[in-house]
Amino acid sequence: MQGYISPHRALSSVSLLLLVGLLFTSAAAWAQNTIDALRVWPSPANTRIVFDLAKSPEFSYFTLSNPERLVIDLSDTENSFNFAKIDNQSNLINKIRYSTPKNKQSIRVVIELSKKLDLTVFSLPPTAPYSDRLVIDLSDDKPANTVILDAGTASSERDIVVVIDAGHGGEDPGSIGSNGSYEKNVTLSIAKSLENLINQEPGMQAIMTRTGDYYISPNKRPEIARKHKAELLVSIHADAFVTPQPSGASVWVLSMSRANTELGRWMENTEKHSELLGGAAEIIQDTASERYLTQALLDMSMDHSLTTSYDLSRDVIAQLKGVTKMHKKVPQAASLAVLTSPDIASILVETGFISNPGEEQNLNNERHRAKLAQSIFNGVKNHFKRQPPDGSLWARLKKEHVTHKVRSGESLSLLAQRYNVELSQLKKANNLHSDMVRIGQVLTIPQT
Repeated sequence: MQGYISPHRALSSVSLLLLVGLLFTSAAAWAQNTIDALRVWPSPANTRIVFDLAKSPEFSYFTLSNPERLVIDLSDTENSFNFAKIDNQSNLINKIRYSTPKNKQSIRVVIELSKKLDLTVFSLPPTAPYSDRLVIDLSDDKPANTVILDAGTASSERDIVVVIDAGHGGEDPGSIGSNGSYEKNVTLSIAKSLENLINQEPGMQAIMTRTGDYYISPNKRPEIARKHKAELLVSIHADAFVTPQPSGASVWVLSMSRANTELGRWMENTEKHSELLGGAAEIIQDTASERYLTQALLDMSMDHSLTTSYDLSRDVIAQLKGVTKMHKKVPQAASLAVLTSPDIASILVETGFISNPGEEQNLNNERHRAKLAQSIFNGVKNHFKRQPPDGSLWARLKKEHVTHKVRSGESLSLLAQRYNVELSQLKKANNLHSDMVRIGQVLTIPQT
């Protein structure tokens, strides 16, 4: 009969329509973006907010005042994420919440700010270990409680300022060990131990580039040292390589050209990767900026800082080899942005290979990290005891305690004449009751 459709065929048609409808619904749901996680990285003057997303975001944003707010519209995105569960320790953010979206296909996120801030909003493509991200950088140009040491107005007995840089941080975890250890956590622990040792030493002062889990561009770390008029920048890292076999510590100084080893080239590539993870805002704002050496670094002050860095690195290596295996027993060189301060001695200490399972275990051991910090401190201390900076307390103390080791053919009267001191003063300073001295005897030379 024409026009007749059997019940079975009708049921099949309905089922087919339902199936097609479900497929379209599923496809639409699958196509939607989702917020998988949200991370807040606070630092003393800045805060970074990172939305981890299922796919690349389509977004727009604007600001509102009284009170200050940043409003972000995300297209084709679910509002299933719970902002209330976020651990917000930033003093720049009061609250993160949803608001009424501009249409049914989008969501609106409002970030309530504590004050008017400079901000940058940008997306980042997947970069291991992260997926697509939307990043908001908030910056306070007038942070509270920011103290900069002014060595220029210090007394003639000023402290030796050492800036300690814990590598990586925040959005940039650094290298990741086979058991999931993050380099950024290892370096911060060692840096804090080193900070304590330096601050306990009379005549020395430690400044940290970061005191918590947040990102600082490699280019800005030497700027911190310069602002504090530091004599030395020590950058702490944990090495990694493409295979798990390499092990041992090493100390690096700036190369005036490309790296002189395969490992150095790997480190240079790793630094670029770190910038992609945590420093994209700087790259976006200044794409023409030169992140490595410029001609200005070839002046005399750079030559002096390179020489000092090399001498100091040998002192640190001498101490490190007493507590850990050395990957390289002499200073290594690479073109790393954190080392490019032209007027400050700078070294980068690789404390071990986190990519090596055995060394990863050691680097997670608190006692081992304390030994590493102690050895770095001993190397730095030995260097500055031998060559204290002009105008420092240690320079005055060294001048007041000049010593001389007696060699063959030298007499007390000859030494008194050489150092332009009275013979009686020389005898008194060394508690001598005669003019006799022995070869190898160490004499204190009084200063007039």
